[in-house]
Amino acid sequence: QVQLVESGGGLVQAGKSLRLSCTASRNTPRPTVMGWYRQAPGKQRELVAQIAANGITNYADFVKGRFTVSRDTRNSVFLQMNSLKPEDTGVYYCNAKVAPSRELWGQGTVVTVSS
Repeated sequence: QVQLVESGGGLVQAGKSLRLSCTASRNTPRPTVMGWYRQAPGKQRELVAQIAANGITNYADFVKGRFTVSRDTRNSVFLQMNSLKPEDTGVYYCNAKVAPSRELWGQGTVVTVSS
């Protein structure tokens, strides 16, 4: 079964850091783009950051300069989150685009930033 498995969420104080990881199962076709979305309580899911197979990255304005997305040569993607703010609180979802009309989602990992 093709799936994405996330880890690294938790509770931290404002100003601290967290690192999220996501790994696709072995039988997953190599994703063209991998990235992270988040959903805050009462809000819609939004893009945080993504990285293409060629290394090109795309960030939401609200994380530029604080978050860094990276991926390895296999099927893992990471999100280094620094200088966290309470408004970064939410469920973070890993996303992988494996075909023009097919994308995968992780189960979500909770990030809570206290003030």
